Amino acid sequence: MTPDELLSWVPRLRRYARALAGNRDDADDLVQDTLERAWVRSALWRGVADMRGWLFSIMHNLHVDGVRRPRLHTQAIDEDTPELAMAPTQGERLAVLDLQAALYQLPIEQREIVLLVALEDMAYSEVARTLGIPIGTVMSRLSRGRERLRTLIEGEGHAETVHLKVVK
Repeated sequence: MTPDELLSWVPRLRRYARALAGNRDDADDLVQDTLERAWVRSALWRGVADMRGWLFSIMHNLHVDGVRRPRLHTQAIDEDTPELAMAPTQGERLAVLDLQAALYQLPIEQREIVLLVALEDMAYSEVARTLGIPIGTVMSRLSRGRERLRTLIEGEGHAETVHLKVVK
């Protein structure tokens, strides 16, 4: 693999990092750290059969390490939506923001798997290899994550329902 081929993975790494980190600055730091770690280990590239999985594994491990370390600043949800070919309507933008907010309410273990399967279109076996967990764990976390997302999104629509008592 050449440096240009490594850089060709940046858009996918950035997309996954933004979903993991929650804001653009932390995501850019995570992508940079991932590329730096991959570059330092460039001697291993010949033995890497699945470069995407290898890079995502590096990113996953860096993110987990970062989550375990005490934070010096608070993390806010980035209000920017991913760049789209066509500007979204107000309703679509609100739906994306609702989904983003719901994703950040998931436990990190579920969020990572939901993102790798749904956003990166990775097979369960690829996710299992990338995260170093059994495939059954991938399937159960994905199922729980999807159900929790469904509950959070549907619950937001019902949260504002007010039941009034008729008084005569």
